[in-house]
Amino acid sequence: MPPPRSDSGTASASETPLGPLLALARGVDALNRAVGAFAAWLTVPMVLFAVVSAVASALDKRFGTHLASNAWIDAQWYLFGGVFLLGAPFALARGAHVRVDALYSRFAPRTRHWIDLAGGVLFLLPFCIFAATECFDFAQRSFELREASNDPGGLLRYPIKALLPVAFALLGLQGLAQVVKHAAVLRGASPLDVGLGEALHDEVEHGGEHAR
Repeated sequence: MPPPRSDSGTASASETPLGPLLALARGVDALNRAVGAFAAWLTVPMVLFAVVSAVASALDKRFGTHLASNAWIDAQWYLFGGVFLLGAPFALARGAHVRVDALYSRFAPRTRHWIDLAGGVLFLLPFCIFAATECFDFAQRSFELREASNDPGGLLRYPIKALLPVAFALLGLQGLAQVVKHAAVLRGASPLDVGLGEALHDEVEHGGEHAR
């Protein structure tokens, strides 16, 4: 029996059979929203380290000081890696990731939901499982060796490598949350109710443009 529908012709998220899974998806959204906000703030020290590194190098050349260090450079790149790795799940939730399919925007909204659902199940989730597993072993070996930079004065490497399995695990969780949301929409829920309003803003703006 199909779920009850609102006046707009869509079922509310709580009325769909996927209601409990949608609650978990909202929890994943909240988690990655917080992680994404933290990642965004990492850009501040990243820029500061870049400035310090550039100024220190200039002073060394001009006055013969010894302020420059590979630690400044490592810190800059480690923070950049943190921004990218921890920000990716949040970008996926908002639909801010790069799409290379030129045909996607031409499809009807329902077709796009099917594409996103299939892409998540067939490609994103298997990739995240594989990457998280492989990166865990990679990070574990680095931790056991207490791996450090090969450059003089560089930083330890195993802390940043530990972010790899964490990031892919978060990305996989967000991918699973997106799959649940798209499945709910295909069963009649509103994209706004399930948290796809930002990711599919053009569907909301041009909702009458394509037939479901």
